[in-house]
Amino acid sequence: MLHRFLMDHAKERPTSFHMPGHKGSEFYKRFGYAAFLDNLADLDITEIRGADNLFDPKGPLSDLQERYARLYGVKDARLLINGSSGGLIAAVLAAVPRGGKIIMARNSHKSIFNAITLGNISPVYMRPKTLDCFDIDGEIPADEVERLLLLHKDASAVILPSPNYYGICSDLARIAEMTHACGKTLIVDQAHGAHLQFFQKYGVGPLPCSAEAANADISVNSTHKTLASFTQSAVLNLQSGRIPAFSLDEKLQSVQSSSPSYILMASLSINAEIMEAHGEKLINDWAGSLRRFYDEARNIRGLRYVPPELRGYDCSKINFKIDGLTGAAAEHALMDKYNIFNELTEGDLLMCLTGIGTKREDIDNLLVALDDMASRARRDVRHISLSRHAVQETFERGRQSGPAPPTDEHTGADRSQTPREDENVHWRALESAEGFTCAAAVTPYPPGVPLVCPGETVTGEIIHKIIEMLANGHKLTGLNGARECLVSGARNGFSES
Repeated sequence: MLHRFLMDHAKERPTSFHMPGHKGSEFYKRFGYAAFLDNLADLDITEIRGADNLFDPKGPLSDLQERYARLYGVKDARLLINGSSGGLIAAVLAAVPRGGKIIMARNSHKSIFNAITLGNISPVYMRPKTLDCFDIDGEIPADEVERLLLLHKDASAVILPSPNYYGICSDLARIAEMTHACGKTLIVDQAHGAHLQFFQKYGVGPLPCSAEAANADISVNSTHKTLASFTQSAVLNLQSGRIPAFSLDEKLQSVQSSSPSYILMASLSINAEIMEAHGEKLINDWAGSLRRFYDEARNIRGLRYVPPELRGYDCSKINFKIDGLTGAAAEHALMDKYNIFNELTEGDLLMCLTGIGTKREDIDNLLVALDDMASRARRDVRHISLSRHAVQETFERGRQSGPAPPTDEHTGADRSQTPREDENVHWRALESAEGFTCAAAVTPYPPGVPLVCPGETVTGEIIHKIIEMLANGHKLTGLNGARECLVSGARNGFSES
């Protein structure tokens, strides 16, 4: 039973380096909210008199939205109880007319791909740079945003994640300036950066510029990821008149539950109270813990990590590798030997997500674990991925040569068109899907960025990546029985034999 698993897990008192940011009940109790935790079931109500209505707020919920607008220094704020996903979908649908066009980062969260499907919106993809030493997505180049804005004057908006899942931010101030100069709307998926405005507000750094400080029109913040509200709660910030508030509210009502959780909204209220009363100290303590980690980590031989001084890097996401250990082996060691649970494992890379509830003790536990693991790996060089050879053999066995993905000759961006219903959509074994057109997105979660989207060509590189991730235990959506993907039509450039 799920509740028994959760209770048993909590009894183990694990060290959390994953979402949510509060890291457990101790944080709430520390600030006097033990009674709130003790009475959760009694607080689970509906829109009774005095409780206000999320979709027509005139009382405490209206006051809470105004409080968040003050906290973030924006014109308006909206409470979200379907996570940042609901806010991002609503923002896209409000900013782009049905059948319109949007310039979007290819490494956007799957919710944004869902939004363009719902709105029959045509995407123009911006490709992120790659942080070569760790093979992760980097920033969206501002020059590329400018180029696409000039080429696609009929696009209504620009949307990108900043920070992305790994903590890499783009030059939002410059991107906002260019977007606004073209009369377009800038939407920033700041799901992983709800804390950035507070680091900036209190002069603690060096963390990148927040979307609010960069003057983005809409920014969406998962306060549950790095701050103190409950999972699935978030805040949307609106700070320009480019998107009328009534239009945004209409879209929010269409994607959010008509029975919003008062427990989630109460956690947003508590988060606001804590940030108002204790925010400066909490942010400074958090920054001190990060400095301690990076100061000590440089002494661990065999530990490689994204350096905190990297330009545009939100170093509250600790991305690292241990020489001689696969990501899967390192993750299992963290959990089984040290009772530490990380946020993400991807290939040989692990990410530990700190938050406002991260304690100095947590950082010390992680440092001890990493030092021990790196030392053991140096003594035992046999920790080599057992899956790599198997992955390559599986891929080569079923591989068929095929053409490269089709590109737009003028923009260099992938064409992405949803396959028509009459295009012979069918399931096909991964190993023989190369060259076909994807009909359903294949998405690892986390991080929730599709490996391949409808309308894109399934390439050999993508197939290899999918097989490798499956071999390493990753969960992917969009597959049938984990070995087939949905494709449409015949193989691109070929006819079926």
